[in-house]
Amino acid sequence: MSAILSVDDLNDFINPGVACIKPIETLPTAAPAVSNANPSNEFEVILDGQQPEAKGNAPPAEISLTDCLACSGCVTSAEAMLVSLQSHNEVLNVLDSAPALQLVGPDADGKYSVKGLENDAAKLYVASVSPQSRASLAAACGNGVTEQQAGRMIEQLFLGEQGLARGGNWGNKFTWVVDTNTAREATLVLGSDEVLGGSIAPSDKAATPILTASCPGWVCYAEKTHPYVLPHLSRVKSPQALMGTLLKTSLSRILNISPDRIWHLAVMPCFDKKLEASREELTDAVWAGDGKPGRGVRDVDCVITSKEILMLAASRGLNFFGLPASAPSQHPQFPDPSIHDFLFRPGHRQQSREAGTSGGNMHFILRNLQAKNVGSQIQTVPGRNADVVEYKVIAESGEVLFKAARYYGFRNIQNLVRKLKPAKASRMPGGKPFGSAKRPAGKANGLDYGYVEVMACPGGCTNGGGQIKVDDPVIVGRKGLVVKPGPLEQKEWQKEVDEAYFSGDEPDSEVQDDSSDLVVDGISPSHIRNVLTHWSTITGIKLERLAYTSYREVVSDVGKEKKMTDTERVVQLAGKIGGGW
Repeated sequence: MSAILSVDDLNDFINPGVACIKPIETLPTAAPAVSNANPSNEFEVILDGQQPEAKGNAPPAEISLTDCLACSGCVTSAEAMLVSLQSHNEVLNVLDSAPALQLVGPDADGKYSVKGLENDAAKLYVASVSPQSRASLAAACGNGVTEQQAGRMIEQLFLGEQGLARGGNWGNKFTWVVDTNTAREATLVLGSDEVLGGSIAPSDKAATPILTASCPGWVCYAEKTHPYVLPHLSRVKSPQALMGTLLKTSLSRILNISPDRIWHLAVMPCFDKKLEASREELTDAVWAGDGKPGRGVRDVDCVITSKEILMLAASRGLNFFGLPASAPSQHPQFPDPSIHDFLFRPGHRQQSREAGTSGGNMHFILRNLQAKNVGSQIQTVPGRNADVVEYKVIAESGEVLFKAARYYGFRNIQNLVRKLKPAKASRMPGGKPFGSAKRPAGKANGLDYGYVEVMACPGGCTNGGGQIKVDDPVIVGRKGLVVKPGPLEQKEWQKEVDEAYFSGDEPDSEVQDDSSDLVVDGISPSHIRNVLTHWSTITGIKLERLAYTSYREVVSDVGKEKKMTDTERVVQLAGKIGGGW
């Protein structure tokens, strides 16, 4: 999470490290040739303490987001680093690099092809947009603009003739703009099967309690500071990651093109989503290679935030708020009919208030379990603050079937990870255990939850660091504010964003034509499983590689003694006792 996420009245922000610890190696330059005409310059005398004069300036060090992920110097990266490496400028640079690839088809056999492959720089452009970003932009528009209408304005920017295509070198535009809500529904079913057991549950199920892993700020925090919680992280990919894998795998396999010819842009509410896109676990090295993380073609090439959408439009001389809120011309048919129906289904499902603003992972699990146990009820137990809530599914007989909890914000997360800390045995012979080992037997890690929804941002994803804030100049100007907004105004603004997030049509009562007797919040788990199975079939890749991911501890060498060989250890010991060689 970036510094912009901090709200004054919350004081819920972990500062980044003072220094970046990425190792920088400077190779010695080649020694200059000695001139025969002036041999006196062959040697140089340097006084004690004097530094030799530099022979030219060394090239500046370059740090990528992948380096940030491999570095434990910071809990998360600074906003400036994230914006400079993945920004609206990168979007424009890529769009202006070469003519876009053109989708051709279907032919008489229903096959599709791609035109323009002779240009190595040409790409097929696809964008995915999160509902939280649409809500932020809807609130910025004001005048009762809904999240769905803001989504159409984004489509006009990416797809319309009066959008990004109006400028640039080639007049390029995106071929498809998809809603990450479709991928979210898939992750809900995958997560529910992982927790409750299902036909598509991963083979290496996470330890109980299973913790949500769709928040990259929380995942980075766990990997860099509390690796003992990694076995508890859900193996299910986030909606952004799953959508990226779906687009890259299906398009590359169906169109028979390399995945690096497909350029995927994601619009997200959080700066740390840029870090997630740079994870080596989310590249074609996993699904097309040996299954191990590596620096391959990324499933998500670039991430920009809600406020960067305004910058992107302004860079093309466009006023985002002046774009029409009507749908642009119809999307081209996706090369696979089943995937097309999944990505572009008609209608717009309203978000459930009970599910919260972060996707509803825990809520779907609770509702799924409730649907399977007729007569059961979901009981809510408020916690120490608004961002900590406990939930219970209670059977008709009064038996507690399942317990879950919600922990939002780093202050609350730190309390959670302390409860998960493994027990420490006493070093004294016969000594009693201390710390977390004092907990009663039968309470694994001090928590009896089956699932915990964890998000780094207080209030959830609509309060992400990349969202438009009330003190941003564009909002100050549109609202005509004279006095600089403070924490109270930000709280009121956040309510407007949340209202936009929950705006829209009523949940669809119709479900896809599947032989299913279970529907949860308008989602048919059997239909989602059928789509995922079809995806695996057409790509020839196991679902285990497509839908699930892994995590790894980030270890820092700073402040630790370097491992020495036996010879080096003897030399060091000899030096300490006054001896030598």
